[in-house]
Amino acid sequence: MDARIGVLALQGNVSEHIDAFLLALERMGHGSSSEVFEVRNPADLAECNALALPGGESTTISRLIDKNELFGPIQQFKGGIFATCAGMVLMATDVADPRIHPLGLMEMAVDRNAFGRQKDSFEADIAIAGLDGGAFHAVFIRAPLVTATGKCVMAVSRIPQGIVAVESGRYTALAFHPELGGDTRLHERFLKRLVRQFPE
Repeated sequence: MDARIGVLALQGNVSEHIDAFLLALERMGHGSSSEVFEVRNPADLAECNALALPGGESTTISRLIDKNELFGPIQQFKGGIFATCAGMVLMATDVADPRIHPLGLMEMAVDRNAFGRQKDSFEADIAIAGLDGGAFHAVFIRAPLVTATGKCVMAVSRIPQGIVAVESGRYTALAFHPELGGDTRLHERFLKRLVRQFPE
C-alpha cells in the first residue's frame, strides 16, 4: 500500500497527526513505502491520496482554508479524509456559526464547543462499533457533537451527550483527538477502509 497522507498544516494538531499516521503505517507494515507530509496549498493536496483535518480552532482553520484557496480543492478531493475535533466541524453541512464556511462533505449537523470551555475538556473510554481491541481512550478538548445525520452518515460511537464518531464512505469524523495517547487503531481503521484507493 503506497499511502501519501497529507495533514492540513494551517493551524492545530499537525505534528501529532503526522506522528500518529507514521506509527499506524509502521504497525501495518507499510512504513517504508508510504509518506506523511504537511499540506498548505492546492499543489500539496494534489500529491495526496488521503488527508487529515486536525483539531484546532475551527473558525481560524476555516478562514485559512479560504485564504489559501483550498476550499474547492478539498471539496473535490477524491481521496479519504480523516477529520478530528475542529475537522469534524468543517466536514459538516450544518454548523450554526456564521464565521465558519463548512465544506459540506458529510450530511450532518454539528454543535461546535458542545461541552463548553477549555476547562470542561475531559477523557473517557468509549465504545466504537466494529473496533477490535476494546474501548478507545478518547480525549475531548473543547469538543463538538454531531446533533443530526443524513442517511449516508453512520454513527459509530455515542456517549450520553450525543454522537462523537461518524463514518461515510471514504470519510471519518471524530469529535475527540485520537492522535493523542499512542493508540493508532482509528488511524489504521481509516487506512484499511481506503486500501482500494492506494495503488499497489
